[in-house]
Amino acid sequence: MRVFLGSDHAGFELKAHLLRELANAGHDVVDIGPTEYDAADDYPPFCIETGRRTVDDEGSLGVVIGGSGNGEQIAANKVPGCRAALAWSVETAQLARRHNDAQVVAVGARMHSAEDATEIVSAFLATAFEGGRHQRRLDMLTAYEQTGEPPALPED
Repeated sequence: MRVFLGSDHAGFELKAHLLRELANAGHDVVDIGPTEYDAADDYPPFCIETGRRTVDDEGSLGVVIGGSGNGEQIAANKVPGCRAALAWSVETAQLARRHNDAQVVAVGARMHSAEDATEIVSAFLATAFEGGRHQRRLDMLTAYEQTGEPPALPED
């Protein structure tokens, strides 16, 4: 599977670790950057580009990494059609894929050991979308994104 990875300065070391681990696991990894550590690197360019590439390459997945993963998730979610989820455990990573068909996972490098982050990302990559009732919800989100019209609230 092709996996795009982007980070900021806080996620730089974890990104390098994940690039090696995922390549060793047989994934086609693409480093969106940064390619060198710079304490001034900001996350939006790298995380938005990770989201863009992931959405444009059907069947691929993405990983965005920062200190907490929060801003990185927000940035990737600004890409039309991208569903990015912050995962802080194997279970939340699996649910992001299983119930939300997230294409991008955000991980906080300051929140996890490299080993724990590898388990979280690996679980995300290995989990499939369930479809079913979850597809109906994604269809509502897609329609809102395309039209700007919010889904109707249930009537009492």
